[in-house]
Amino acid sequence: MTDNLPQRKTDPLEKVRRMALPAAAQRALEEADARRAAANAAAAKLPDDESGGPRTIEPTRYGDWERKGIAYDF
Repeated sequence: MTDNLPQRKTDPLEKVRRMALPAAAQRALEEADARRAAANAAAAKLPDDESGGPRTIEPTRYGDWERKGIAYDF
C-alpha cells in the first residue's frame, strides 16, 4: 500500500544543500519529512481490499457509481 505514495530518492548532497538553506526552510523540510513518514505509516495500516466495493476501477472521476447498470450520483 505504501507503493502508491511517492518515494524520496536519497541524494548524497542533500544534507549539504539543506544546511545551506535558511532555518525556516530547514524546519519546513523537516516538517514535510515528518508528514511524509506519518502518511507512509498510515498507508501501511490500511487494509489491502475493500469489502463490498466495486470489482472494477472506482468511477470517482465524475462522482458517479454504477451498480447493475444503474448509475448513482452522490
